[in-house]
Amino acid sequence: MSEAASRRAGPARSPGDSMSRSTPRPSRAALAAVFLVLGCGGPQDEATGGPAPAPTTAETSGTATPVEDEGPPERGDWLVLHLLSDPENLNPITSSDSAASQVLGWMFQSLLEIDYETLEQRPVLARRLPDVSEDHLTYSFALRDDVTFADGTPMTAEDVVFTAKVIRNPKVAAPHIRNYFDSVREVVAVDPHTVRFDLREPYFRNQWTLGSLNVLPRHYYDPDDLLAGIGVAELNDWDALDPEKKQRAERFAKQFNQGFQRRPMGSGAYVLADPKRDFVTGQQIVLRHRDNYWAPDEPDLGDGWFDRIVFRIINDREAAFVALKAGDLDVYGLSPIQTVRQTDNERFRERFGKQSEIRGAYTYLGWNQKRKLFQDARVRRALSHLVDKRNLVDKVMLGLAEPVEGPIFNKRPEYREELEPWEYSPAKAKALLAEAGWEDTDGDGILDKEIDGERVPLRFEVISNAGNDERKKVGLAVIDSFKRHGIDASFRSVDWSILLDKVSHFDYDAIVLGWTSGGAAIPPDGYQIWHSSQAVEDGSNHVGFENEEVDGILEAYRVEFDPEERNRLYNRFQEILYAEQPYTFLYAPSAVTAWDRRFAGVRWYPGVGTRFNEWWVPKTRQKH
Repeated sequence: MSEAASRRAGPARSPGDSMSRSTPRPSRAALAAVFLVLGCGGPQDEATGGPAPAPTTAETSGTATPVEDEGPPERGDWLVLHLLSDPENLNPITSSDSAASQVLGWMFQSLLEIDYETLEQRPVLARRLPDVSEDHLTYSFALRDDVTFADGTPMTAEDVVFTAKVIRNPKVAAPHIRNYFDSVREVVAVDPHTVRFDLREPYFRNQWTLGSLNVLPRHYYDPDDLLAGIGVAELNDWDALDPEKKQRAERFAKQFNQGFQRRPMGSGAYVLADPKRDFVTGQQIVLRHRDNYWAPDEPDLGDGWFDRIVFRIINDREAAFVALKAGDLDVYGLSPIQTVRQTDNERFRERFGKQSEIRGAYTYLGWNQKRKLFQDARVRRALSHLVDKRNLVDKVMLGLAEPVEGPIFNKRPEYREELEPWEYSPAKAKALLAEAGWEDTDGDGILDKEIDGERVPLRFEVISNAGNDERKKVGLAVIDSFKRHGIDASFRSVDWSILLDKVSHFDYDAIVLGWTSGGAAIPPDGYQIWHSSQAVEDGSNHVGFENEEVDGILEAYRVEFDPEERNRLYNRFQEILYAEQPYTFLYAPSAVTAWDRRFAGVRWYPGVGTRFNEWWVPKTRQKH
């Protein structure tokens, strides 16, 4: 199961950081980074589509063009990408898995997207950045007047309003994104090419969220006009909605949820022309270039140079690696073993480029603070002193990672560089545990302590998801260290669905997992992971961390529009996490991507990846 298909964010009022390699809807480029996703992990081997990020890379500093551009770009050939599994569906609102996100990224577009050079937002379907009111409660977008959907129908402000209605309709199967638009009070088509969003509360990332909205063609997804005359504000107050309108909204949701699973239509440059022919379950998905694309030969407006984008569905990583070497894949995310031991030779380098960069993700060992065992910060700090991060990087990740001390990506301005690496020190661990009252009173080699009138051993279980060899190795390594220092620790792998249930209900002791942030492009927001309001069942604060000062920082941070003040707040936030050690932060893995050298126009942008719609193949090297 892909990472983004995992558990969605808890009841946070607005987007938090994001976690894992692709993510929920609205925009494939920006909201993939805005939303937060808990990941089952594995190598970064699923490249995202269109303008959205591929696996991030950069073997050299700055940008790289491994194949020289031979004159102006030429149209033709195919780009063949890899999917680990079939998309659950290709409905741009109800699908929530990584595979769907990668495919849909070529077919749907948003008002704004990330500029990979500046890491700022730039317009796509909008003419410019929005006009924002002084109180940050109104965002007005002027829309382009030349955009058409795949069937040639012009896009208007009514399509944007319709898209917002779909998301806010509680009967549409989209809970994974609906809560991110909770603050949207109303959406109004001011005129055919101006749309206004009225919000309930200010939030410094509202522009990212609204700008990342994928726009749906109203005439295609609601041919019977079932949502006509129903406003977003009315859908927000579902219980008070007029019965006749409620019936229409329910009818629409049923049709939308069931009728468009393999019938996507957007404004993007590629289409699923014939679902029966071009989507073969378990084999491949073929997208074809639109002859009538509204911005021909304009990669910055979403066009691509390829006749087809082909997704090969190969659910075995070794088989996918074989397919790459056989020429059946053009791009593939390598595992550490493949990177270090199977591709470091001249023959491979002659055929394939290979790029590596620390991405906006980290692996951690989380302590369930609903358990009395881990409520004392001295115990958590001691356990962190027993984890040799450098050994994990060298032995488990084969050097393809960097130790981390907190949740903020080191390429972001919010990152606090002054935090010293957490020392591997059994002596400090022993002293902290003794200070916290843990000693071996019965001589059995296991530390113990009296808690609530009962003497209990320092015993706990570390769990992670089955099938993830990297996390299994991490778990076994850390419990080996714990055992050597008077702690009765064990490790167990469990199925992903079981793990999610345990995490959601705080039914575990400690856990090895990972989060993926928005990387270098998106300002972080740790509210949904670290605020005490999220330390509830099905919340994202699944270690139950509660700190009054952190709550205040996170609340102030969200409504602060001065970047320097946000940085100051987050410096203090990182200091507290460092002292409290609710997680033992382990390492940030490298994403390593191999690609066929026949491509030109290949550029890797530090911290965000590559834009496949800039790639092309010279006529002399075209295969298809």
